[in-house]
Amino acid sequence: MKNFILFTLILLTTSCGFEVLKQSELLNFNITRIETNGDRRINFDLRSKLQSLSKDTGNKKISLIIETKKNKTIKEKNSKNEITKYLITVNLTIKIVNNENNQIQTISLVEEIDYNVSEQNSQTINNEKQAVKTVSNLLFDKTIKELSLLSINDL
Repeated sequence: MKNFILFTLILLTTSCGFEVLKQSELLNFNITRIETNGDRRINFDLRSKLQSLSKDTGNKKISLIIETKKNKTIKEKNSKNEITKYLITVNLTIKIVNNENNQIQTISLVEEIDYNVSEQNSQTINNEKQAVKTVSNLLFDKTIKELSLLSINDL
């Protein structure tokens, strides 16, 4: 009796029909146009990555309107009232326009990162550029996840 219960339990759990979806199958869209507003560095990075990801053979043709807002604020000061850390907050709003039926959907994403202030101004600028690049990569990953979810369900 124990063998029968164990056998049926194994049979039921191993043949559930679950299949792992390939990322390439999820991104089945063709980006026909990308408009950008806001921070040039972040927009350029997002635009180039999205254009390289778009498939010409995609079933769904979409247009993207990307708006970014970068805000740099003071995060920490030391006892001498000198700034030691900055916080960069990037708000990303993407309007997705389905070219077939002119349906518009909006995605809003926010990402924050901080960076240290160095003794040399050039090093501080390099830290800021690296932080912006990291934020841009994080926002791109989130954008791809959102687009893949939208392409499955709504577009």
